[in-house]
Amino acid sequence: MTIFVIGGTGFIGTRVIPLLVARGESVVCMDINPHTANFSAFGDKVKVVRGDVTQFDDVLNQMQASKADKVMNLSYNLGAELPPHLATKLNIVGMDHCFEAARILGIAHTVYASSLAVNGQQHHFGDRPVTEDDLHMGTYQYAMHKSFNEWQAKDYVAKHGMTITGIRPANVTGPDKVRGSVDHVNIVTRPARGEAISFPYADAMRCPIHVDDIAEVFTRVVMTPKPKHQIYSSGGAVVSLGEIAAIVKSYLPDAQITFQHQTGGKASSGNYLIDNSRLMTEFGVQYRPYRDRVLQIINAVREEQGLPAIAA
Repeated sequence: MTIFVIGGTGFIGTRVIPLLVARGESVVCMDINPHTANFSAFGDKVKVVRGDVTQFDDVLNQMQASKADKVMNLSYNLGAELPPHLATKLNIVGMDHCFEAARILGIAHTVYASSLAVNGQQHHFGDRPVTEDDLHMGTYQYAMHKSFNEWQAKDYVAKHGMTITGIRPANVTGPDKVRGSVDHVNIVTRPARGEAISFPYADAMRCPIHVDDIAEVFTRVVMTPKPKHQIYSSGGAVVSLGEIAAIVKSYLPDAQITFQHQTGGKASSGNYLIDNSRLMTEFGVQYRPYRDRVLQIINAVREEQGLPAIAA
């Protein structure tokens, strides 16, 4: 079986592709920056081709040439800094190109990345976990685009009988995360490099999930022929920046992490209470303890700098 991965040389894709190969799959990765990842260790099990998701001919032709049975789209722009026209081409038109090409070619299963951003601020829901069935309350560029992606997927399913599954990653974290929400990353990586860092609020809440865990989620979902639902929330660890700082300092006692205020950030935090029982029950996913993941990130940074690893 062959899986066509769009945006596979990126942050999540470089973790997903080895997992797919380990399960016996062949992968064709299409990316506008094909040389930013090296999959040579996998031989002919992974082929990387150049393609622009905003160009329908690229998507259709490369998907058809791959002879893929399944498709995964990890191509999108995190954040809200892009000009509206460019952001729409990438996040909305690009996603539709993926769905439409999959429809034309009769792809058995298409999986795409949505986001917890569709949920908006936690205060809209009070102190309860948000489910996949709750109304979307996200209002900024990326959130609105992901909301439309989910609606568009439902429309394709309803009108063409396709199998399309979306995954809403929470705050994905890892040593090389540089786009989107990154305060929960920088609070670990910067001190690991010996750099001081400061944040406005210690009680600002996040829901981090390590990139290795979300890669496993995408892999299990795409390998399932007919998931029970059209959308799944990943969830993650419910933790404040202050609590992350305490974990970092338990490994790096000299870490220079400061906060301008101890309180005031929780009320304005994005969604951090997330019901992921749908995903956990159906796919049997288990995440490693967040504390272990923090140490993993610290040691990845230390390895880059030629420093010895810190023991658990």
